[in-house]
Amino acid sequence: MSSSKFDIVVYGATGFTGQLVAEYLATHYKDDRELKWAMAGRSKDKLASVRDAIGAAVDTPLIVADASDVASLKAMLAQTKSVISTVGPYQLYGNELLAACVEAGVDYLDLCGEPVWMRQMIDKHEAAAKASGARILFSCGFDSVPFELGTFFVQAEARRVFGAPASRVKGRVRDMRGTLSGGTAASAKATFDAISKDLSLVAILNNPFALTPGFEGAKQPRGNRPIYEEDLQSWAAPFMMALINTRNVHRSNMLMGYRYGKDFVYDEMVLTGPGEKGEANAKRVMAANAEKTGPNAPKPGEGPSKEERENGLYDLLYVAVAPDGRQVRAAVKGDRDPGYGSTSKMISECAICLLRDAPEVPAGFWTPGAAMQARLIKRLVDHAGLTFAVEK
Repeated sequence: MSSSKFDIVVYGATGFTGQLVAEYLATHYKDDRELKWAMAGRSKDKLASVRDAIGAAVDTPLIVADASDVASLKAMLAQTKSVISTVGPYQLYGNELLAACVEAGVDYLDLCGEPVWMRQMIDKHEAAAKASGARILFSCGFDSVPFELGTFFVQAEARRVFGAPASRVKGRVRDMRGTLSGGTAASAKATFDAISKDLSLVAILNNPFALTPGFEGAKQPRGNRPIYEEDLQSWAAPFMMALINTRNVHRSNMLMGYRYGKDFVYDEMVLTGPGEKGEANAKRVMAANAEKTGPNAPKPGEGPSKEERENGLYDLLYVAVAPDGRQVRAAVKGDRDPGYGSTSKMISECAICLLRDAPEVPAGFWTPGAAMQARLIKRLVDHAGLTFAVEK
């Protein structure tokens, strides 16, 4: 591994999100002589045209690799310490690359929001990853980095104020501007297709502890209908990404030795405001959620314009509640649209953080938050346009 030519290979660099990741590395790290990275995909010509379009150095290495050709994947992995995969849905296109990384002892990071597939991969490959030295990190984008780290951050404040972590944390979306990615919609569709063929997968999908093998914690709120939250003076609607984020937050808790306790309760919803208008907005959000994975959803490879990405943002609230009702609150904010602009920065910084700031993280399947904790927060604040703040 130490003789690897590259630190990072961006696999799927000709896709919409892969191109943004490559562009981020090319722009943000152009003067960093230490960071050695390459672009990989199925077509050398397409890779070259993307390289030129994003303004990457003309000598940026290009690697031809294809999930249907395992030999090409192995040849790619022989040259690198880590790979960022943006080629989803991962349950359709990710099996071969993940298995090859595990076998080669190469670190792997992706943007997966598919809990059923993630659980299947953990069960199948965890022992082999620990043996080979591979560190496997799913969900290194908007799902679920800000949610994992927002929980971690508010719990640090709870520990300071209450003297102990809170057994109850609420994650609430206060504002979010940006479009759902075609890849996210495709992942949801692939999951529903898989479940229609194997109904036993429903139990995994519906289980808040799907990603904590061997551990079942306290009963969790379902978050599947609008509610009025007295303490927040607002209606709250179901949040589409809670299905993956809540699972990752519970996995983080387990991986950190139950840092938040074994009776930890966590949910996520979208705040829609007070009164009748807030209630009507909450119902609209529910209806819109169904539409996002329907026939009119964006296609993989489609995404927002540069202007839409740069005008996007998100504002997330975390409320830690003590047993006596006292609260501490924290906010996580991002300066780009969540699905693309911010996600491409987050996964890039996750990869660099793992290599540079957290080389001692042991092999196995990790969440980014549990693996890198405060070091990842610092890197995202310094480089990726995120802010973390305690709110009074």
